[in-house]
Amino acid sequence: MAAFRVPDMTCNHCVATITKALEARLPGAHPEIDLETKLVRVEGDSAAAAAAIADAGYSPEPVA
Repeated sequence: MAAFRVPDMTCNHCVATITKALEARLPGAHPEIDLETKLVRVEGDSAAAAAAIADAGYSPEPVA
């Protein structure tokens, strides 16, 4: 599972946008997003997930 902190994710619209981007890039990714902690967890390739988040206009920061 890949995990990212997304500091510029500020609202439910952001959550929906990131979810849609991840599901389009990684079918079956099942993203888990916590807006309060700005944490995104997703099944699949971490590089592809980071690219999907970045392409959606956000700044993913990998979490170890």
